[in-house]
Amino acid sequence: MANINLLPWREAQRNERNRETLIMCAAMWIVACGIVFAGKLFMDGRIEHQQARNAYVQSEINALSKVIKEIEDLKDKRDALLARMEVIQNLQKNRSQIVHVFDDLAKKLPKGVFYDTITKTENNFSIRGKAQSNARVSALMRSLDASEWFDNANLRVVDVVDENGTSVSQFNMLVKEEKRKGEQDTVDQVQ
Repeated sequence: MANINLLPWREAQRNERNRETLIMCAAMWIVACGIVFAGKLFMDGRIEHQQARNAYVQSEINALSKVIKEIEDLKDKRDALLARMEVIQNLQKNRSQIVHVFDDLAKKLPKGVFYDTITKTENNFSIRGKAQSNARVSALMRSLDASEWFDNANLRVVDVVDENGTSVSQFNMLVKEEKRKGEQDTVDQVQ
């Protein structure tokens, strides 16, 4: 007689395949979660490494900023020192000039002319004085123009006043101080 198997073997086989499929899905899910977790750990490590590099670069930038500020401070100090040196050199250079100027003012003074006040403003001298006549004031202006220390004598005011019964000319003039050629070359070389 023929051997017929009436057991639900197809059902058992289907259950076995479903169980294997579930096991395979669970295994794939576990592997996928592991890959995602490993990827996250890897990326977190890269981010931490980049943040450490950024922190290092920022600390170096801060250190260089301090050095740059110190250099700028030193440049400012150097500029201030150079300005002081220039002032000192100009004072040293002009030290004897004022002596020559006053000596020339005295030498160029004609007889009958007297200085009351002499005021220096930048490169100009304002001279107030008295003279016995207008001709003597003119002689003073000509002698100052001919001087190597003065230039461009400009008469501002001449008034004739009575002083102790004698008429005198009170004058006010402006005279430019002449820069001598050797001194101008020295100033140009300093600058």
